[in-house]
Amino acid sequence: MRKPTRVVLPAVAVLAFTGLAAPAAQAAPRVVLDQGHVDVVGIAFEDGAFDLHVHDEEHGAEYAPSQVELVAKPGAEIAVPADPAYRFLGTPGGRVWVLPQVQDPELLWPGIGAEEIEAGVFTGDALKVDVVGVSGPGDLSVFTTDAFGTPSVLVDSGNGLPDRINTSAGGHLHANWAFEAPGRYQVKVKVTGTVAATGQKVSAVATYCFKVEQ
Repeated sequence: MRKPTRVVLPAVAVLAFTGLAAPAAQAAPRVVLDQGHVDVVGIAFEDGAFDLHVHDEEHGAEYAPSQVELVAKPGAEIAVPADPAYRFLGTPGGRVWVLPQVQDPELLWPGIGAEEIEAGVFTGDALKVDVVGVSGPGDLSVFTTDAFGTPSVLVDSGNGLPDRINTSAGGHLHANWAFEAPGRYQVKVKVTGTVAATGQKVSAVATYCFKVEQ
């Protein structure tokens, strides 16, 4: 695996060739990721603390969540299936925007990755990924589908939060991320584990920004 490059964007852009600088209060533009393999929730553990980041697998780069806008392009829009098992997405035939579990090269392929954490660091290698808050114009669901198309719901903000996704050190998970309306969302995630050597419970919280295009 390529070693990712940690990227920290500056708060201001200096225009060297003119000697001018942007105003100090001007925030740097977010990196826009709208296709390819991206660990939306990348998890590392360094110096006794979690490092939560966005890992762009396509380019071997990592970003702080605040630096990135994760985009569901118009091609992610589908109709809610008539199957009652998909009722959590809304009314059959209604519209929903899904970043898929199986890769579509035209869309963002979101993962949850803890490959940077070695086995034995956490008790039972267990890590808990809790979605603790979602703000936006609609609900967010995260779910997997089996070979027969049957969904297993991991997160449903329309049914109350927090919701938990269990993963492990060295683990990697892909699922469907479904947004029920176009617009901007903020998804707050908390990761927790128990350090095997000390029994200490450690956690970290990060907020991820999504844009759903119509």
